[in-house]
Amino acid sequence: MKLFLVHCGFYDLDLCDGIYESHVNFFVAGHDFEDAKVKVKVLPEFKKKRMHVDGVQEVIAVQGYRMSLQEDKSLNGETILVSSRHRDLATPKPL
Repeated sequence: MKLFLVHCGFYDLDLCDGIYESHVNFFVAGHDFEDAKVKVKVLPEFKKKRMHVDGVQEVIAVQGYRMSLQEDKSLNGETILVSSRHRDLATPKPL
């Protein structure tokens, strides 16, 4: 499997009557670009916001470090991200 960043756009009617396009990035493990697009399109957030895919990038290496994905069956397909909120305005997520 390879690591892909999928850049998605959407129009949120709750923000400025939906006139501006907002964006979000999803990390997806897939076999190729098409597989990554298919996997992101079934995500609940993607469907809820009626998103579209603007672009897909395969992440091969970052700052001289190659990506290596290893399946961990104990995660049951779950995605885990660790975030650092750097702005005081960000609402903390309950643990």
